[in-house]
Amino acid sequence: MSLVKALQDEGMEVYAIAPEDKYSHRLTEKGCHYVPVAMQSSGANPLHEAGVFYNLYQAYKQVQPDVILHYTIKPNLYGTVAAHLLGIPCINNVSGLGTAFLSNSMVAKVARRLYRVAFRFPNKVFFQNADDRNLFLKFGIVAPEITAVIPGSGIDTVRFSPNGQHVNKEFTFLVISRLLYDKGLLEYADAVRLLKQKGIRAKFQLLGAADPGHRRGIPLETLNEWIDEKLIDYLGTTDDVLPLIHKADCVVLPSYREGTPRTLLEAASAAKPIVATDVAGCNNVVTDGYNGFLCKHHDAEDLADKMLKMYELDDEQRKTLAQNSRRTAVDRFDEKIVIRHYMDAIREINP
Repeated sequence: MSLVKALQDEGMEVYAIAPEDKYSHRLTEKGCHYVPVAMQSSGANPLHEAGVFYNLYQAYKQVQPDVILHYTIKPNLYGTVAAHLLGIPCINNVSGLGTAFLSNSMVAKVARRLYRVAFRFPNKVFFQNADDRNLFLKFGIVAPEITAVIPGSGIDTVRFSPNGQHVNKEFTFLVISRLLYDKGLLEYADAVRLLKQKGIRAKFQLLGAADPGHRRGIPLETLNEWIDEKLIDYLGTTDDVLPLIHKADCVVLPSYREGTPRTLLEAASAAKPIVATDVAGCNNVVTDGYNGFLCKHHDAEDLADKMLKMYELDDEQRKTLAQNSRRTAVDRFDEKIVIRHYMDAIREINP
């Protein structure tokens, strides 16, 4: 919402076009004109996808904005084409490519073809890490001159400030993630099992929404097995992650691939040491040995080794990692940097 406020402070009128959910009212509370549009984040039924395109086209035709800012896959694809047909400039944000995008499957090939068609039209394309940008250039999806890499969605380093007052009786690891296979949660559970077998006394927490309807969602049965086995302390969901980050000793994200994960930006800004996978996005935030440790993806044993390494550090060593996390967030990922990129791109379109 910081970008929205920055746009409003510049005298711009902001319309938010998005599916309706329990948080939609916050958009109007922040002074946006909210336009609901029917759209599912997952699924690829051709009839439904045609409906998404039509709904976006009609919404854009109704609003007639001077510029459209696209986020997530379907607006990036269908919204870009709709905007082009209506003669409306747009700025796209590629927030992260799923592992399926990189395969040679038919779905991946179709996805790349759709991107190649749609990405002929945006005025600017922001990527959240250099790896994703390089992939789009490698596949010939986008012209290099309209691309730029920005530091994720940025982070409010004032709100997500350190709180050094909390001391745990038991060392606490925290994963913040939707319950999807691609977030490495099976590896996390297996790593916890290995650590418990070694007699490690620690809390292993998991915070995030279950999404059993998602094709990559962790089944509720699996989650309940972890809980019954006393592997995981499942914390459910929350509207405010900061108190839980403050209470953790280390934030973990064993994801297979990310854009620039917001959970790691929040953790870094709050001065938490991190264990994450050495993959695109995660290794953009975590420098091995500097503000945390990187492990191999799809590798529960290596994840367990890095978590154990973090656990065995003394207080001063962990304090150094924590300070380096905070420095990383402030110097490289402050949301003001992202806002400046967007403002510059908008001014290029509407001087």
